Amino acid sequence: MSAPTVDDAAAADGAQPDERDAGVLLLVWTILRMNFLLMVRYRVNFVAQIVGMYLFFAVIFFGGQAAVENVGEGGIGSLGSTLDALIVGWFLWTMAQSAYFSLSGEVTQESRWGTLEQLYMSPYGFGTIMLTKVFVNMLLSLVMGGIMLALILLTTGRTLSLDVITVLPIAVLALLSVVGIGFVFAGLTLIYKKLGSVSQLMQFVILGLVAAPAAEFSVLNLLPITQGSAMLQEAMRNGVRLWEFSAVELAVLVGTAVVYFSIGYVVFQLCSHVARKRGVMGHY
Repeated sequence: MSAPTVDDAAAADGAQPDERDAGVLLLVWTILRMNFLLMVRYRVNFVAQIVGMYLFFAVIFFGGQAAVENVGEGGIGSLGSTLDALIVGWFLWTMAQSAYFSLSGEVTQESRWGTLEQLYMSPYGFGTIMLTKVFVNMLLSLVMGGIMLALILLTTGRTLSLDVITVLPIAVLALLSVVGIGFVFAGLTLIYKKLGSVSQLMQFVILGLVAAPAAEFSVLNLLPITQGSAMLQEAMRNGVRLWEFSAVELAVLVGTAVVYFSIGYVVFQLCSHVARKRGVMGHY
């Protein structure tokens, strides 16, 4: 028997649609609050993540600047558009890593705590809870990306176009395709449990996708996050507005986001079914 959903619970107790909506909003608030409390409780880990990513960028930036000066090509100004491309790519990679790892991390954490099976008994349904977690994790990923971008811009002294109406939708749609990959590994984690080593390798795959030369090889735009990365570069470096992109570019961005997210979610649901059938859902 499948887990009850929000609609099933509402039908059982005669709840009205607005009451169901209020219940979902309460679920969003509860998960958001839980994530915030965990972030505060393990603040050293949260700060270490940001500092680690920042120091990694700083090594590349100052190392590149020193190399340019040593060959007599000037200072930071000589890096020009290359540096801007690096900043935008790093901004997106930071958010993508957070969105990807948070999903598989949620599954591992719930399994370790022994609360994973209890999510299936929730009146909201396991799928609704996981989608809500994805929404909350996306918000936190955007916050982390914003913090990283601010630190990098302060360090480099560069300025970029930060039109929220353009940058936010592109970033969210780009991240959705990565979330789809996260769903796949989260599902595999339900069955095979410890996949840390394999999962860690994905950060380099994501980095490669962010840096992929989509402008030179258009077929690469069909890969996860690649189209979003190319459009984000145009938006933040050249000031291109959302409505100035072609219909084809927007269609590919939305299409890849929907397709990869949907495939990932379907794989996750199939893996959860297999895990329950094998009786390993709550094992760690």
